Amino acid sequence: MFRIISLLSSAVLVLAVSTPAISMTANDGTVSPEEASTTHSQSNSFQTSFLKRQVDQNMSVGRAISSIAGHYPQDVVSIVDIALDTYPDQYREIIFAAISSQPSSTEEIVQLAIEKDVSSCPSIVQLAIMAEPTYVDFIVQAAAVATPEDLNEIVRVAVLTQPDAADSIVQILSQEHPNKIVDIMTSALNAVPFVGEYVVDALLAVFPNDAKTVVETAVRESSQQREQIIRILATAQHAGVQDDKLREYSLAAGLTEDEFASAINN
Repeated sequence: MFRIISLLSSAVLVLAVSTPAISMTANDGTVSPEEASTTHSQSNSFQTSFLKRQVDQNMSVGRAISSIAGHYPQDVVSIVDIALDTYPDQYREIIFAAISSQPSSTEEIVQLAIEKDVSSCPSIVQLAIMAEPTYVDFIVQAAAVATPEDLNEIVRVAVLTQPDAADSIVQILSQEHPNKIVDIMTSALNAVPFVGEYVVDALLAVFPNDAKTVVETAVRESSQQREQIIRILATAQHAGVQDDKLREYSLAAGLTEDEFASAINN
């Protein structure tokens, strides 16, 4: 603890010494790019040194991150930034420790890891969800914004990693990418077929006018799961979709008349 305080005090001293020097060199009170760069470099150098000392003391970068996050939660993102540059091969331990220790910074940590390209976006999503499952919504949102081209894989990995949150994952990403509802649903249902009824319920709550797309896609992707189809149709019925529309959507998705009658009457 004394070492942490001493090191942070040194950082304050560096900034205190640097600030007057900067103000003296600029007549109009502004800081030149060169001076700002020097101060930033000094700060980074100190943080790197500080982190290395903590790693040596804790014998692990993960434990060092956890210790720093516990004492200085407001600095966890900047420390992770330095850690990923200093120990890139240990990115899994760094990300897991940082998110576990400071969940409120999950979204920023995920964005940072993706920007630094320490691993594939879906792998980072999986790691982040494992570290803090309750922040899955923030994780998938951040990932989808950073790499929209990986949207389907993000959905697949997220649902597989946290199937209990499948309805929330699909709902949030569909709201962010409404033109990708079919792709998002297909990825989720192919990954974990039993979440069909929950996905339908979640989507009809926010896209009532897209009942045709939602029900057709759910029925089609669950065509080999009769019990799932029954539950999907029951869920859609409960959400207010009329039987004649359910029939239309089911037949369009590939069900026969007899199969639809059997499902709707259960």
